Amino acid sequence: TRPELAKKFTDTPIYVIGVGQGSDHIGVYERDDITTMRSTVEAARQAYKMAGIRDPTKRIDLFEVHDCFTISEIMAYEDLGLCRKGEGGRLVEEGRTDLDGDFPVNMSGGLKAKGHPVGATGMAQVYEVFLQLRGEAERWRQVPDAEVGLTHNLGGSGATCVVCIFERG
Repeated sequence: TRPELAKKFTDTPIYVIGVGQGSDHIGVYERDDITTMRSTVEAARQAYKMAGIRDPTKRIDLFEVHDCFTISEIMAYEDLGLCRKGEGGRLVEEGRTDLDGDFPVNMSGGLKAKGHPVGATGMAQVYEVFLQLRGEAERWRQVPDAEVGLTHNLGGSGATCVVCIFERG
């Protein structure tokens, strides 16, 4: 809704500032490069452009990424532009994705911690970012002063991806 209308309902509105959707072959064997998900690259490009974000590592305070498998999470770091290709694992090793790291990832515990409820994963991610941006997550996992959050959700072995970016009003 419009900012002036949102302020009638809450002192802490959360705005959608960027959305992107990308697609790729559903068969991994048909892809040119199995170490990247073109759907994520394209969805992120669109969402960053809409939100006016040039460097997600400097502008986005927290990320909820699709971690159905460990490698999916690491590939997401790379495809979302948080690091160069081949360096996603290092982000975890160095603690850069921890609560007190450079860009906290999956403070909710991620999809596997929820049992990966296919079909509901995207909404769970949006809800987590909503709580984080309003400062309403449990104290032990609340990202301090979070203003901008991103959700990254995949479908069909990465054949489709939606990236959404939210901002506290």
